[in-house]
Amino acid sequence: MVSFRKLTHAPWFQRAAGVTAAHYLQLVWHTTRFAVEPLDALERIPQHAPLILAFWHGQHFLTPFVKPPNLRAKVLISRHRDGEINAVAAERLGIETIRGSGTHGTDFAKKGGVFGFSELVRALKEGCNVAMTADVPKVSRVAGFGIVKLAQMSGRPIYPVAIATRRRFVLDNWDRTTINLPFGRGGGVAGAPIHVPLDADSQTLELARRAVEDSLNAVTARAYELADGTTGEQAGG
Repeated sequence: MVSFRKLTHAPWFQRAAGVTAAHYLQLVWHTTRFAVEPLDALERIPQHAPLILAFWHGQHFLTPFVKPPNLRAKVLISRHRDGEINAVAAERLGIETIRGSGTHGTDFAKKGGVFGFSELVRALKEGCNVAMTADVPKVSRVAGFGIVKLAQMSGRPIYPVAIATRRRFVLDNWDRTTINLPFGRGGGVAGAPIHVPLDADSQTLELARRAVEDSLNAVTARAYELADGTTGEQAGG
């Protein structure tokens, strides 16, 4: 008998799960009444494009809908087998994928980091937006250096965003993954773009890393306030 674990790792199962997830997220997006701050948050994306869309792990499921339909975007997704479902869902929602992993340090040589990082830089230089989590497994809500190094090497700004829904289910895992539920209220918040100079030294990179972390914490808290009056504590805040 095939074990459940082997079943979930089968390519056909992961593709079916990814397609189902994409349809489900479309349902959530189209049945949720969102309050957005600032009001022109989505309109600002083309003004700063190509940019680096940043969000926290576990709070990422609705971010594909932030992309304007006329712009390309690529997302960094783990090479781990569990990332395959996310990759299929993202592609069904019009987001191209890059497989690799982030890091809290400045060493990108692990888990496909070199390939993923170089592909992200190339995408930005070709005029494509990219999206990635600012924190890396398994240290939730602590921004890694990967995203600020990407901004430095590409010369493109980091755009912190958060999307929350009043109706949600929170998993008991390291990043408190939030499953957004349909038919409710939601909040979407974007922070100010964060630029990292090409000649940034280690101290400047650390300041930029903290700026990303602080901004993501702020926009996430505000998104939950807009959704239901909380500050996101129930979702790992």
